[in-house]
Amino acid sequence: MNRWPARLLAMLLLLTVLGVLRIYAQAASEEKTVRRTVESYLHGLKFNDIDSLKRAFHPEAKLFFVRKNDELGQLTQEQWYKGFEKNAGKEEKGDLQIVSVDVTGKAAPVKVVEIYDDSTYTDYISLLKLADGWKIVNKIFVVEKGAA
Repeated sequence: MNRWPARLLAMLLLLTVLGVLRIYAQAASEEKTVRRTVESYLHGLKFNDIDSLKRAFHPEAKLFFVRKNDELGQLTQEQWYKGFEKNAGKEEKGDLQIVSVDVTGKAAPVKVVEIYDDSTYTDYISLLKLADGWKIVNKIFVVEKGAA
């Protein structure tokens, strides 16, 4: 009896499983690297640390929000960083969480929630893997006052 087809099938199955495991391991590694960038961002928020924020953001990143009149608002990074200067190094009291991370190739959308006594911020940040690593290239956020 010829066992060659069964052995070939078993070998192909083994190679497929190993390939899937390798892809999964790479994806898990990329997610860990994305999370490190986002953790630098969260550290910057928590401790008013502009250097940590700058490490996480690409210099051309954009920040968007909805104004009180329901119009589109935009901040440059320099405008946004000014809000951290007066409290530089001071720890903010709040709970900052990474809610979700989804890595596909060199792109990763991440949802972050920051809960403070008087408000809750929800950030949707987009990261791209560039020559110098994962960088935040876009941030949209909403603020809910008194939502905590």
